[in-house]
Amino acid sequence: MKYKNQEEIGGFLGEWCGAHLREKGHLSHIDAVIPVPLHPKKLKKRGYNQVALFAKTIAQNIGAEYCDDWLIKTINTKTQTKKGRQGRWESSKDAFELDASYSQNFKHVLLVDDVITTGATIESCAQTLLQQKNIVVYVLSIAMASEG
Repeated sequence: MKYKNQEEIGGFLGEWCGAHLREKGHLSHIDAVIPVPLHPKKLKKRGYNQVALFAKTIAQNIGAEYCDDWLIKTINTKTQTKKGRQGRWESSKDAFELDASYSQNFKHVLLVDDVITTGATIESCAQTLLQQKNIVVYVLSIAMASEG
């Protein structure tokens, strides 16, 4: 999905996951679904955010707003595939900001990523979102890498 230009897989997985969440009544109180953002340079190079269609399809299924312009990546980090937890945390800790001009006031957001490896990126995104008062952040990913 990320490296083989297979963006449509995100839609398939989002439909499956979103339908499951809707049928079970899970996360029905979510105001917005937010994909982990890519830096604009990386987005331009790849042509798409590999988690965007997954997040958008989930939002449609659970009746939430899809929001890909509030949380922004401000630091263009190099690939983290070769980094350990500490290296990933260091490169992610200040890489995200909230767009101060954004006018929505979400209370319950679902932060979505493709793969959680060490949790550094998702933690940094969640901490950035939690700078807003009275917000609750939920996390969902397509996959979670196992240790070793």
